[in-house]
Amino acid sequence: MFPVRILRSLSAAALSAAVAGMAMPALANPLQDPSWLTSWMASQQPVWQPGEQPLPTGVPAHLAGQTLRQVVRLSVGGARVRVVLSNAYGKQPVTVGAVQLARHTGGGRVDASHGRAVTFDGGASVTIPAGATVASDPIAFDAAPLGELAVSLYLPQRTGVESFHWDGRQTAWLAAGNATAQAALPRPETFSARILLSELQVDALPHAAAVVAIGDSITEGNGSTPDTNRRWPDVLAQRLAEDGVAVLNAGISGARLLRDGMGASALARLDRDVLSQPHLRAVIAAIGINDIAWPGSTFAPADGVPQAAELIDGYRRLIARAHARGVRVIGATITPFADALRDTPIRGYDGPGKEAVRLAVNDWIRHGGEFDAVVDFDAAVRDPARPEAMLPLFDSGDHLHPGDAGYRAMAARIDAALLNKPVRGKADVRAD
Repeated sequence: MFPVRILRSLSAAALSAAVAGMAMPALANPLQDPSWLTSWMASQQPVWQPGEQPLPTGVPAHLAGQTLRQVVRLSVGGARVRVVLSNAYGKQPVTVGAVQLARHTGGGRVDASHGRAVTFDGGASVTIPAGATVASDPIAFDAAPLGELAVSLYLPQRTGVESFHWDGRQTAWLAAGNATAQAALPRPETFSARILLSELQVDALPHAAAVVAIGDSITEGNGSTPDTNRRWPDVLAQRLAEDGVAVLNAGISGARLLRDGMGASALARLDRDVLSQPHLRAVIAAIGINDIAWPGSTFAPADGVPQAAELIDGYRRLIARAHARGVRVIGATITPFADALRDTPIRGYDGPGKEAVRLAVNDWIRHGGEFDAVVDFDAAVRDPARPEAMLPLFDSGDHLHPGDAGYRAMAARIDAALLNKPVRGKADVRAD
């Protein structure tokens, strides 16, 4: 038994080592208990300081004596639930005074009559050490597949927000006092990031399985309609829920494969966010657009654009680490980004040299034979008349992120049968 079920601790030194090109060692992780299956997750990021990124965090610097209510949609359901809270990048312990789980009935309101108090080693409160993640006691709760649940956290002490998930695509509500058990929060403020809440787990049925999508803002779902669960992993989850397969979104807006972006690189967080998941069957790697496009832009003005060979080496390392765990890897081609972010404060995101790298990388993803399967997101959304750009029908408007229709088209490219095959050396390609 682990005290307060402390599950993970991720040091800055470990992250730095991974970013430098060394695989992070596997973390001892009771979350791999086969009696549990993660049904929803949000990858953790460090909160950046003013000037570190060109985009605002959108969250308060501190919480004190307030209730934070966050809504999630499960993939698969279960008769018991565990709530997982993370202080992965916190420099100080965080005390949560009370936690309540309930069904979301819309607009931040919950079915309070059937709510459940969440406990940690039998107590109503829990202190999460700096750098750690904790899981609750099992909660008897009839959680339906694709059901929306709300987790309400009371923060009794002044708490700095240091670890979060920036682009939640879901409204969160913040109100004064301990209102965790109330159906509606009084006079709440709203924002769209995730704070402390990192996973919901359900008791795993026989043949339980998880598929994790690791990626950037296009996996996170930027450009989709908020509060509607229309990201491409959401659409895939709808298709697989009846089969008991959880689809987990490990996308981080601004993420890169090789280097840190608005969060740790995909290689640095692969163990924590993907390979540590119980019942993991496959990972869909949809990452690389920011490696190509960030250099020379407002995001990373001093960086040089990587060669295609550098990205290919990174994909090979990701594949090797997943295969070492017996996990199937599906590679996703990089979507077009001509004119991306032109009407925003971000400058220099696209360019002819960057397009040449994208085309070379996509050619390797499709034909290199090193992924176990390939899903051609590029072919799903590109404009046939101008293949370096997104088809207007699928464009959210910023020429980088698909809208709801684009994400549906991307999810339609994923043949569920490809997720179930055993790991093998030669890719099975679906490309047009």
